[in-house]
Amino acid sequence: MHIFLIVLFLVISPFTLYAQSGYIEVTAPGNRMMKLAVDTPRSLDASLNPESAKTISDVITFDMNMSGVVLAENRAQLPAAKTIVLTDIDFIPWQNSGFDLLTACEYSLKSGQLTVEFRLYDVINRKLLTAKRFLGAAKDLRRFSHSFADEVLRTITGEPGVFTTRIAYVSTQSGNKEIWIMDWDGYNPLPLTKNGSINMNPDFSPDGREIIFTSYKRGNPDLYRRSLSSPTEIPLSARKGLNITGNWSPNGSKIALALSKDGDSEIYTIDRDGSHPTRLTINPALDLYPAWSPDGKQIAFVSDRLGKPQIFVMNADGGNLRRLTTSGNYNVNPRWSPKGDKIAYSRMTSGGFSIFTIAPDGSSDTQLTLDGNNENPSWSADGRFISFSSKRSGGDGVYVMRADGTGQTRVSQGKGAFSQPAWSAH
Repeated sequence: MHIFLIVLFLVISPFTLYAQSGYIEVTAPGNRMMKLAVDTPRSLDASLNPESAKTISDVITFDMNMSGVVLAENRAQLPAAKTIVLTDIDFIPWQNSGFDLLTACEYSLKSGQLTVEFRLYDVINRKLLTAKRFLGAAKDLRRFSHSFADEVLRTITGEPGVFTTRIAYVSTQSGNKEIWIMDWDGYNPLPLTKNGSINMNPDFSPDGREIIFTSYKRGNPDLYRRSLSSPTEIPLSARKGLNITGNWSPNGSKIALALSKDGDSEIYTIDRDGSHPTRLTINPALDLYPAWSPDGKQIAFVSDRLGKPQIFVMNADGGNLRRLTTSGNYNVNPRWSPKGDKIAYSRMTSGGFSIFTIAPDGSSDTQLTLDGNNENPSWSADGRFISFSSKRSGGDGVYVMRADGTGQTRVSQGKGAFSQPAWSAH
């Protein structure tokens, strides 16, 4: 059952209370997309570690292909060298194979201690573009590889990637609806809540160190905050009725949410400690799912005040209310892009729910998904990607796609249903 329908039931039911700088321009000949060769990483240890080499290559290749900036391919073409220096690179075979860029890596894994060095080369001009060296534990291998993929994207585009960020989501794999967290590509999933109840709508603080979420662990849908480094769940809003769909303000000082303490569901803001509730909407309809604009000056939200759920925008103080969506009879889940130029949302279509984006002035209303039942879009911090939940042939999962709708890929792993993703900024 969709969350808006759930909220409608909860509100009217008598059982509610119980129930970097340094950009280097790199271009490919003509208008084609650049090709990136990911050379097989070389072990500096006496014994080879093909599993580690494969992990490094797979991570970089996946990240860069998802970026949509280059076409990346795992290739092992050159003989192993003792160390990776410019004079060891024979660029001719790579150039003859049509590659514009090349990543090379050497690593050492001894007694659980990991050393990895990455380099990115311009094959056409035969020069080193950037290099990174990482020291850590064996468990850091994927994170180091994601970090280098971020650096490759920064070198090519001038903007760093988000490949070291994480996604919080709701999972039923433990038998209950708990909040989990995973790397952006679905690896390293970890449970955050373990209260055996219904937990939903996670949202990251702007610094990525905390989340807020709604939980029924005390019988009522209350809003909680917890640090990622601590299991303590701090109640923020346990007011009578609904305390749901919380969303952090861009500076982290306030939280917008839907409260029904006065009867119907209305949009409020509270301070980060849960104090000073300020009512923004006054309407007998259902208002919920607030989403701050990146400059903190506006809030998008969902309301059925016109009979069907539509998305509206208002100033952060509740003034200057206007309707945003004018197409479709059921539009929900708004989330503002980091640059403020688009709002992603979910619309009910003939085939189920689909993800759309629309400009804040109501123009450029564009459908991004066609397959399955798709909801709860969440932007990556660079605005390059959107995560969303989808019910497709493989079940209920969390997917990521590029902001134009291409590259739709399931990233959640394991049994159970996965939904309501929220992307961290860091």
